[in-house]
Amino acid sequence: MAEVLQSDFSLLGLEEELTCSICLSTFQCPVTIPCGHNFCQDCLLATWRDTYSCPQCRTHFPTKPELKKNTVLSTVVETFNLRSSKSEMSRMKEEKKVIRCDTCMEAEAAQTCLTCMASFCEEHLRPHRENPNFAVHQLSDLVSDLSERICPDHHKLMELFCSEHGRPICSLCLQQVHKGCSFTSPEEQRSLKESDLREKLGLLDGKIKKNDIVLSQMMDTQNKLKDSAANRKKIVAADYQQMRDMLTREERDALHAVDREMESGQTKLRALMKKFNENIDNMNKAKEDIHNLLSQSQTLAFLQASFNLPQAVNFDPYTPRINLDSKKVTASLASAAALKEHMSEIFKQPVEAREQMIKRGIFFFFNKALIFSKLAQSMENLSFLASKSSDTPPASTLFEWDFCCLYLPDSTVLTLDPRTAHKRITLTEEFTKASVSDGHTNYPDCPERFAVCSQVLTSKGFSRGRHYWEVKLSSNNFIGIGLAYGSIDRKGPTSRLGRNNQSWCVEWFNVKLSAWHNSSETVLANYSPKRVGVLLDCEGGMATFYSVADRAYPFHSFVFPFAEAVYPAFWLFSSGSSISLCKLVA
Repeated sequence: MAEVLQSDFSLLGLEEELTCSICLSTFQCPVTIPCGHNFCQDCLLATWRDTYSCPQCRTHFPTKPELKKNTVLSTVVETFNLRSSKSEMSRMKEEKKVIRCDTCMEAEAAQTCLTCMASFCEEHLRPHRENPNFAVHQLSDLVSDLSERICPDHHKLMELFCSEHGRPICSLCLQQVHKGCSFTSPEEQRSLKESDLREKLGLLDGKIKKNDIVLSQMMDTQNKLKDSAANRKKIVAADYQQMRDMLTREERDALHAVDREMESGQTKLRALMKKFNENIDNMNKAKEDIHNLLSQSQTLAFLQASFNLPQAVNFDPYTPRINLDSKKVTASLASAAALKEHMSEIFKQPVEAREQMIKRGIFFFFNKALIFSKLAQSMENLSFLASKSSDTPPASTLFEWDFCCLYLPDSTVLTLDPRTAHKRITLTEEFTKASVSDGHTNYPDCPERFAVCSQVLTSKGFSRGRHYWEVKLSSNNFIGIGLAYGSIDRKGPTSRLGRNNQSWCVEWFNVKLSAWHNSSETVLANYSPKRVGVLLDCEGGMATFYSVADRAYPFHSFVFPFAEAVYPAFWLFSSGSSISLCKLVA
């Protein structure tokens, strides 16, 4: 033990040697420079700027010395700091006041008598323990400062505790200021306090345990979340990768279709070019033969010679019409354009709304892709039809407009409104078929019903978006298909479709097909379709009518501003005629 103390004291005596002369504290990461002096690395570097010298002996160094940590000195400093802290703690314990016996003033006291107001050692406590006269004296653990137990007002021992005011009191306090207050002994109060604190300790232990359990559960949940997130990321990545693979395959197939179509066209052109070159060669040879004969025009042989032109002169050369408009290519272009439009519309929506939009839109998407394919195959017809009607936009314009309107987000199932049907019109097949007869149906009178013209509107109108529907015709005579505002007149003679500024229609009347609006008639090339499609673009202010068969032929377009919602409208006159709203299928 003496050796350890001697070692501690010898180490503590080195404090000055272990002190940095710059910061005057014990070394922090000590380094030794060439002159042999030691400093904290940060302190030394702070003193060096443009020149390098020892802060203690002023030795100058031409170049900056390489600094390395003095590991031996660093270990000594750490040991010194550790033992210094232990010595300080020991000193503080030794300085703790020792309570001496108030009788002998030498021995350390063992207990304090609150009655005698003195502390005694074991020897001088004997009278309190053995003499019955001291039995009433109150012994307690050592009290370092007995003055704390004396009432500052009455200088008597505070042997009671006021429960109402929460403070120790003496007997005189109980008779005066604290008269009527409930009281108890300090021991009882101490017991209650200890019991309350132990109860709180128990509550805290229980809460800590529950918190630890919840923390453990949260850590498990955190790990599960990470695993779940990793699994879902894998699923999402796999789905998107499959979509990329599908798109890549579709792109490759579409490009191959274009390549094959191009190669087929080039093969045809090469064959024709070969044939034309052969014809040119044959005709050039014939020219040479003619020139030879002409050079012998003065001979008898010339008079007897005969010459027949080659068969090539009977062939009228032409530039073949070879393009890339095969069904495969146009279908590939159509599906790619419609798919891009479909995806663009979907990605404009928040993620939460996309699933229902996809489910609603997938059916109509395929229908519109089919329509586009038919339109693309009808380019020649578009140019022809555009020249027939001044109201129809140029072919390129009409084609581009239809291209932009292909994706229709809502596939609306239309039904006919029985409140608007003229009494000559009978509605059947769940209000999707209208037939006209000479008899009258017993409809109740209402303001919405057409009273003069045998017409009917659908239940649903449109004021925004793009919409498409098709109508099947029983015949192409005395039938009109069009659009009308809901405010169209129902009673007067001008309520007929197209004979006012609130409706537009195409109408078959005898052998003539006309477009009508505001009593203005435009005669069209007569089509006799069994099925008519209507493509309505509310934002674009355009309605286009198509003759639908194996292909879709647009035969007229109305361009107009939408002042209010428009309703699909129908006029039937010839008894036995009917129209049916078609259910679109892919």
